[in-house]
Amino acid sequence: MLVRVLAIFLCLGLSARAGTLDDILARGALVCGVNTGLAGFGLPDNRGEWRGFDIDYCRAVAAAIFDDPKKVRFTPLSGKDRFTALQSGEIDLLSRNTTWTQSREAGQGLLFAGVNYFDGQAFMVRKARGLKSVRELNGASICVQQGTTTELNLADAFRKFGITAETVVFTGGDEALKAYESGRCDAYTTDGSALYAQRLKLSAPGDHEILGETISKEPFGPVVRQGDDRWFNLVKWTHFALLDAEELGVTAVNVESLRQSNLPEIRRLLGADNDFGAGLGLPKDWVVRIVRAVGNYGEIFERNLGQGSPLKIPRGLNAQWRDGGLHYAPPVR
Repeated sequence: MLVRVLAIFLCLGLSARAGTLDDILARGALVCGVNTGLAGFGLPDNRGEWRGFDIDYCRAVAAAIFDDPKKVRFTPLSGKDRFTALQSGEIDLLSRNTTWTQSREAGQGLLFAGVNYFDGQAFMVRKARGLKSVRELNGASICVQQGTTTELNLADAFRKFGITAETVVFTGGDEALKAYESGRCDAYTTDGSALYAQRLKLSAPGDHEILGETISKEPFGPVVRQGDDRWFNLVKWTHFALLDAEELGVTAVNVESLRQSNLPEIRRLLGADNDFGAGLGLPKDWVVRIVRAVGNYGEIFERNLGQGSPLKIPRGLNAQWRDGGLHYAPPVR
């Protein structure tokens, strides 16, 4: 009897949280959890306007829902607070360079809606030291950020290499970076993409380099709460739509004209013949709304992280599958 009662309460709890899209529509805006400030991923510009790869993902979801990428409220979150904010309902979506792991998904009631950036943990060091490998950091002091996967990765890698190091932990990434720059640490470790961004904040970025080695797999992606399949599907297929648009050559510039395309894949993607948005609670032109507002995946990557940005990160693993990368999306059909 007790088991049955608990099961009923559990179902009721899930049902109570099963209307994220309805809540967003009633509120008139998406609430998106983002980084407190990481160049290329999420950072306010000099006018206070949020910019970045993760920001554009939030705007893509808002565009799909409202046909307006500006209907988003951004909530800056530290690595320590991000999951609590999502679990409590403070935010609808977490779009903040967050690694997909089994314990985060199965153990914290969360769901990752796909991998939108393939990364790996790397190390930044001073060029003057002439280091070529992580193995040369034996006996070094290394700055890391609390509440991330980096501490465990560091311990695992050094155990594997048979070397030791002093781990110096800080609450935020900026604190860790300042300690590294001041000389408190010999190296600073975090996700490789974040190191490219953090290096720009140093007084002499050219004096520092990022070692080519990575010691982990860090698949990033947008995160939602468990218990709301419709919302999970909407966020997941927004991601897939961005990838499919790039593969099919649909861009922010040509998306309107391509609605008249004769190619069946493009016509399906853009809702010219079928209504694939209905199952997501969206209109048939939902992909048109997305691409018109933020472009396709490649456009988002290039202006925020790639050659059109100060970071100039190569596509690498984040290229389309046909170009030697790992990105491959199911078709909209």
